[in-house]
Amino acid sequence: MRILVLFNLKNGVDPAEYEAWAAGTDVPTIRGLPSIDSFRVHALTGLLMGEGKPPFAYAEVIDVADPDQFGADVSTPGVKAIAAQFQKFADNPVFLTTREVGG
Repeated sequence: MRILVLFNLKNGVDPAEYEAWAAGTDVPTIRGLPSIDSFRVHALTGLLMGEGKPPFAYAEVIDVADPDQFGADVSTPGVKAIAAQFQKFADNPVFLTTREVGG
């Protein structure tokens, strides 16, 4: 299962502060979970076609190897603490589950 998380930062959040937290805390913690194959955070830099800026500033791509284990992983106090920290940065993040088509 792949999860996409699209979000902007809350007003007043310094992008450098968020990115330092993501690189130093969020990414290594989530990558270390038994259920995770891959976890990456991307700063969205532009639109491939057209002008203007993307509707979101950041995207997380989470590849879950074991959905049942993932449910157990995200229920732990450590992951709940990371999620609470994330909520201090992210303004109404959108969590999307996916299904590959044609693969």
